[in-house]
Amino acid sequence: MAEDDVFLALANPIRRRLLQLLMEGPRTAGDLADQFDLSRPAVAEHLQVLRHAALVHDEPRGRHRHYQLTAEPLAHVGDWLRPFERFWRERLRSFADVTEEDQ
Repeated sequence: MAEDDVFLALANPIRRRLLQLLMEGPRTAGDLADQFDLSRPAVAEHLQVLRHAALVHDEPRGRHRHYQLTAEPLAHVGDWLRPFERFWRERLRSFADVTEEDQ
């Protein structure tokens, strides 16, 4: 898994939504597909991208595949983003100051 694969996977809103759904716990591919106005094969492609980026893993159980979130790559994203938090905090503080002045 390359770090770029994780960022590319996270760039898509459908894949981010899939990860949000999986935060609640493991789900079948069919259950995940039912949450979207997409075909099952389209959702399967998104799940494949997430698998390739090691953001999810799947386990076959009978006729169904159960998907589960893999948090480790997300921790690496958090590590990468952490230095930028100072910038965001400063911007948010400036924004808060401006909005308070307008009130």
